[in-house]
Amino acid sequence: MKKTKIYSKYFVLPGLVLYIVFFVVPSFIGIYFSFTDWNRYSSEVKFVGLENYRAIFASGSNYLSYVRNTLNFTIISNIVKIIPALFLALLLSSNIRGQNVHRAILFFPALLPYLVIGLIFRSMLHPQTGFVNNMLRTLGLDFMAKRWLIDPKWVWPSIYAVDAWRGIGYVMTIFIAGLSSIPRHYYEVADIDGANFFQKLIHITLPMLKPAITINLIFGITYGLKVFDIIFVLTNGGPGRMTEVINTAIFKEFALGTYGMGTALSTLLFVFMVVVSVLLLKIMSKRELEL
Repeated sequence: MKKTKIYSKYFVLPGLVLYIVFFVVPSFIGIYFSFTDWNRYSSEVKFVGLENYRAIFASGSNYLSYVRNTLNFTIISNIVKIIPALFLALLLSSNIRGQNVHRAILFFPALLPYLVIGLIFRSMLHPQTGFVNNMLRTLGLDFMAKRWLIDPKWVWPSIYAVDAWRGIGYVMTIFIAGLSSIPRHYYEVADIDGANFFQKLIHITLPMLKPAITINLIFGITYGLKVFDIIFVLTNGGPGRMTEVINTAIFKEFALGTYGMGTALSTLLFVFMVVVSVLLLKIMSKRELEL
């Protein structure tokens, strides 16, 4: 039986044209300029081939440290959010008193913009006038007062802590949704067999939570690779350039007028995102087949 088309294929043309003009074409232009020395100090744009990318991956280059910082942030920020969020989700799915209130309180930080959070915590973590150090001094714990966003030993832990404060509630909510979809009779059978909490966690909860874990990993990895706001507001890449990541470096390269290097870094980030997206799509497709 021949299928009848309700809508003409030409209906997609306006959207397709807009997509090509405002996304595809600028993307290819940007990729081209990443192979040039385009900058504000010269009116002549010279093709330099892979020179910008050689500078990025040269041994000991600052740019390579920015790439490393981005990858480290992506990995560690996921760990410090996913593991606590999982146990909070388990706790708040166990019919404790006021669980909806606790869920709302933990989710609330996810509603705040990163700019607001960064400004608040930059003030709170100030070494002299910040609330955290003043509270520690008031309690007689002066030795615990640190230069949180200035000391190289504490700046990354401080960033991870602020990022976790904002993101744990969001990750927890996804886990709670996953937990609510697990049939209760699995746990009833396990109780009859005498299984303890950890046995049920390993053999029932975690396997059934794989879709939720996958979703959190997808969101977490894409967020980590694109991170900008929280680091830019908290440290602006400092102290020195210790906390610089790819997106903050791109911003500063364009601010300095070295557009060729800026587009090279943005192209590199684009390649990272494409590779990660393809891998995650394969994982999701495989998961759908298993389910």
